[in-house]
Amino acid sequence: MTFETPFGPAWAELNERGALTAFGFGAPRREFSGPDSAELSQQLKAFFSGARARFDLTLEPRGTEFQKRVWAELVKIPAGQRITYAELAIRVDRPGAARAAGRANATNPIALIIPCHRVVGSDGSLTGYEYGIALKEQLLRFEAAAFPA
Repeated sequence: MTFETPFGPAWAELNERGALTAFGFGAPRREFSGPDSAELSQQLKAFFSGARARFDLTLEPRGTEFQKRVWAELVKIPAGQRITYAELAIRVDRPGAARAAGRANATNPIALIIPCHRVVGSDGSLTGYEYGIALKEQLLRFEAAAFPA
């Protein structure tokens, strides 16, 4: 399924149970014939209008247990806020494993909904984002304005 967002086109994949398994920006990576989700579409519209700061969807990302722990922690970061990779490692009980947490963050298959863009370098710099640093910066600016702390 595809969407238009204020940041360009986006796509999503849902499994046969209707759980979200992938979300990304740009053109879909492949043909997908899974179900559509009116709920996902509604929540995206509400998010981009500033009316919803969190998503409430069934998520089923594929990954290792450690990756899933990292991704579960990412959804706890409030919109408009940022944490560092080192803090992410601490939050998943792996202090000193910022690189491992960063790698798990980078493999997040459900961008935006699992907000990997909210993780920054230890000096506050914007580091890698699969969809480009410019989009990461735009998303962070949007969230800071739409969802002030």
